[in-house]
Amino acid sequence: METTRTVTAAILGAGPRGTSVLERLAANWAALPEGTRPRVTVHLIEPYEPGPGHVWRTDQSRHFLMNTPALFPTVVPVGQAAAERAPSPVPVSFDDWRRLMDGAPDGRLSDDDLAELQSLTSADFPSRALYGRYLEWIYSSLMERLGAGFDVVVHRAEAQHVVPLESGFRVELGEDGTVGTDAVVLAVGHLPAQLNPEQEKLRDGAARLGLQYWPPNVPADVNWNRLPARKPVLVRGLGLNFFDIITHLTEGRGGKFVPNGEPAGRALTYQPSGQEPLVVAASRRGTPYRAKAKLDSYVPRSVRLRYCTPERAGSFAADGIQPGFDHDLWPLLHRDAVWAYYSTLARTSGLADSFLTSLQDVLADADSVWRRRLEELLGSTVPLADRLNLEALARPFGRHRFASEEEYNRAVLDYLEGDAAGSERGEDDPLKVAIGAMNAGRTVIKQVVADGGLTEASWTAELRGWFEPLVEGLASGPPALRIEQLAALARAGVVRFAGPAPRFELDPELRRFTVSSPWVEGSKYDAGFLVEAMMPANRVAQNRSVLLRRLLEEGLVRARTTMSEDGVPEISPGLDVTKPPYRAVGANGLIQEKLFVVGLQLSSVQWGTAIAAEAGAPLDAGGRTLLDADDIACAILA
Repeated sequence: METTRTVTAAILGAGPRGTSVLERLAANWAALPEGTRPRVTVHLIEPYEPGPGHVWRTDQSRHFLMNTPALFPTVVPVGQAAAERAPSPVPVSFDDWRRLMDGAPDGRLSDDDLAELQSLTSADFPSRALYGRYLEWIYSSLMERLGAGFDVVVHRAEAQHVVPLESGFRVELGEDGTVGTDAVVLAVGHLPAQLNPEQEKLRDGAARLGLQYWPPNVPADVNWNRLPARKPVLVRGLGLNFFDIITHLTEGRGGKFVPNGEPAGRALTYQPSGQEPLVVAASRRGTPYRAKAKLDSYVPRSVRLRYCTPERAGSFAADGIQPGFDHDLWPLLHRDAVWAYYSTLARTSGLADSFLTSLQDVLADADSVWRRRLEELLGSTVPLADRLNLEALARPFGRHRFASEEEYNRAVLDYLEGDAAGSERGEDDPLKVAIGAMNAGRTVIKQVVADGGLTEASWTAELRGWFEPLVEGLASGPPALRIEQLAALARAGVVRFAGPAPRFELDPELRRFTVSSPWVEGSKYDAGFLVEAMMPANRVAQNRSVLLRRLLEEGLVRARTTMSEDGVPEISPGLDVTKPPYRAVGANGLIQEKLFVVGLQLSSVQWGTAIAAEAGAPLDAGGRTLLDADDIACAILA
């Protein structure tokens, strides 16, 4: 006998996370025995196209690249992950889709899409627009495979508020009406954010002086053509957004990067179009993120974690211990990075086999002595210039003072050329392999520290305090091509670097923005434009979303509060939620049973929420975002 039970759910945000929740709902519903399936209606509330959503929309510039290769991302379970839960109606990763489109192109693909697909391999870095096409295809293919009794209603609108009712919720869409639903999933992704006090001061001062201050933003939302040609522009930030911006202002304005036959690092010459601004860039560390190594896999194939394994890193929780990062987890990952580095160095530089035997013995020693013993071993075998100092990589120039702007810019160019050359060596570059080990270990740590797996003080002061900036700068960098291009731009004089720990200020007498560095003698640049090369802050307490502000103000949700090492309460960037399936906790401490959270706003209980699911990885490790979506889908259907 067919069940008469009905289930309604509203997913607020239909980008990748919302699409994953929808796919998991459809998969788990289809896996129920016939006759027990409820009638399901899912309301997708998204002002942009379902699937790509805002960040991955298909009409953005093809100069904006992903920072993961084609072989990495997926929005549905595939491979090992596919066997762990209900099978997907469309078990296709991005790389699967790339190969599928190569043989049987979808009619919605543009000429530019087809050209990019023809040039793309598994190891290449696709444009964000092309990844948006994949998300669009997954969504539309899912719609074609829905069974009778599972309906999807799309509302091309932005949710304004969620009102709790005696049974369920009313989602308000402003002029687009309301939606009644049993359950709500917050999958809102990147949100507009308030500026911090320094940014507000620069914005307000710029308005008084007639200057242009461009705040943090999604790069595809900005009209970069408004920046003038041949005039100086100050840019703060040398992360991923910086490369989006700089590529748009150079190659996007008719400039050309021409191969010149030189080795990697100096392999490109830039031919200006004359339409480029004169970019002066600066960041806290003074250098860009390190480039990804050129590999045919996401992590170097030579990397095998020996110490920071799920078993060893997870043993603390198994023994009833809440670990600290510095004391318990970092020593494990540090050993893996050291082994990856020196085993590669031994292979490529001809160190004696006995060195690796001694190194294994050292790394097996206790935490209190292994680092001292390592220094003793290296002192007799490895030249000082060839040794690894991971913590020092957070400050590439240490505390070195530069006598002039020219000296500093020469040092940055040497750094860029060396980094690009290292990426070209791939598996044969000791540093890139060590970074690969840290990237592999990051997945394990992400798994172990989730949902209270780390002390609150350690989470704030250690994991997010020093380790996150270090590993982001090493393992989350751009494709090697972008560093090669930046080196060419520096040689051409199109880009200059101001120095570490930059001070961006307003000079009312000059009526200009200025930037200077305490580490570079005589460093001072000025311009009428200042661009923040970063995304809006992912902190729920600073957001400017109408929806989330009202939810916070009316107490339906709250930011999570943690305790620092000295007992001072600190507001977390994310929302307060239960253990999975991540029900929201209200201002009064009560659990909102049918209000679920997925994605970026889980940064209070997860680390690395912006990282996509890894194709084929286990759901509790690299596929964690899919596990979250699956847990929520099962709870809704239950």
